[in-house]
Amino acid sequence: MADTTVQQMPEKSVLFNADLAPTAEGKATWRSWDLFCLWMTSAHSLGSYTFAIGMLALGLTGWQTMLALFAGVLGLWLGSNLIGAAGQKVGVPFPVFARATFGIFGSNIPALFRGLVAVFWYGIQTYLASLAVIALIVRIWPGMASWTHGGFLGQSPLGWITFMALWTAQLLVLSYGMEIVRKVSDFAGPVVWIGMIALAIWMLDQAHWSIDWNARIGNVLSTPATIAAFVAVAFLMIAYMAGPLVNYSDFARFAPSKKAIKRGNALGIPLNETAFVVLSIVISLCALKVFGDGTMDPVALVSKVDSDVVVVIAAALFAIATVGINVVLNFVSPSYDISNVAPKYISFRTGGIITAVLSILVLPWKVWGSEVAIVYFLGGVGSLMGPVFGILIVDYYMLRRQRTKISDLYTVDPSGTYHFRRGFNPAAIVALLVSGSVAAVVALVPESQNITALSWPVGALLGAVLMLVLSRFIGADQGFTHSTTDVPVASEASVV
Repeated sequence: MADTTVQQMPEKSVLFNADLAPTAEGKATWRSWDLFCLWMTSAHSLGSYTFAIGMLALGLTGWQTMLALFAGVLGLWLGSNLIGAAGQKVGVPFPVFARATFGIFGSNIPALFRGLVAVFWYGIQTYLASLAVIALIVRIWPGMASWTHGGFLGQSPLGWITFMALWTAQLLVLSYGMEIVRKVSDFAGPVVWIGMIALAIWMLDQAHWSIDWNARIGNVLSTPATIAAFVAVAFLMIAYMAGPLVNYSDFARFAPSKKAIKRGNALGIPLNETAFVVLSIVISLCALKVFGDGTMDPVALVSKVDSDVVVVIAAALFAIATVGINVVLNFVSPSYDISNVAPKYISFRTGGIITAVLSILVLPWKVWGSEVAIVYFLGGVGSLMGPVFGILIVDYYMLRRQRTKISDLYTVDPSGTYHFRRGFNPAAIVALLVSGSVAAVVALVPESQNITALSWPVGALLGAVLMLVLSRFIGADQGFTHSTTDVPVASEASVV
């Protein structure tokens, strides 16, 4: 049996709706395979490929880059197990899970930061997928190339058509809820391997099955510079997935057991992420040898294939993969996060519609084309994910010792465990503001990628330490620490 206090959960509370409720019995349908596919979908996109080969530009050789990315993958794996186990045990989505740490109203602060980043990336990934579709259309009907010129607001007529078509398709998928998200993930995750493996074989054939693992895109580095670049690449790997890592409980809540979480994470991160990284580096090194440019994306490489059939199939696979990662990672999170602002009025589906509309209004193609926007806005706001992670982990494992009074996550009663001060936990919020500010400064250091890469670990560590210290200090004087009467969830799957 789960925590019996769940049975008395106030369904009329302004903090409650069916989508934000604890996972009901029989709804824990995300098995190890589904979580494996979730992480596959997370890795298999044009953005992930571009990120992996972009790390070569820091000056490491091919094999050094792979080792550095693998070190980052191990860090991501550890973090996913910590967040995943907690999310599965409590059985609630990320913004509700965060109520225990930041307060019943304070949780909106980290949730909306995460949601804001996801909205931008949702629009950007939809735009990137539309580019693959445009390449496919122009290859089949060359006359459509004239539609790629002109337009308005920075998009060509064909650009608008493909973007809105994908935008509509994704919105339709989300209208059916989390179960269809699971099925999309199960399909999109594995299918892109077909395209990636085929592209790798073709590229290796073009390179006469010989590549130089000591090749590099950047300048030759000294030993200290090599170590610094190695550390930077490892932490950038974690930072790249920092958003999905923080809100992993959105999916882990549907797992039937902690064992399913750990098995799915093991298959999806150390195994699959590493394989994808290796394949990406191999393709990049082949492109460097054959075309003299190791930074070409898969769509550009596929466009060089003589066969129209191959181009069409590959472009379709890359579009599917990009849409898959978008639905899973950049739509679910803001839908929950926005719903958490006013649960009685905003459902998961309504939050999804708001997310979709916002993704158009931010003009993602302009954001993607602006180095200033990517670095200063998304980089700065994204750096807050490290502090949120550190604060959540310290609070759940060290302060609350894995104990959560689930019913109090949904009550506005001032006597509730997570009411703190008017619904806000001063310790967590101060820790987030201070560590987030420091992390943002580190992330925005001009022309210093090695220092910028440290924003995630600096933010996570500082946030964790401040949360630990401030909670004990404030609690000793003002009684804001968590009640020692919190009831642990007895079963592995929290149910209503």
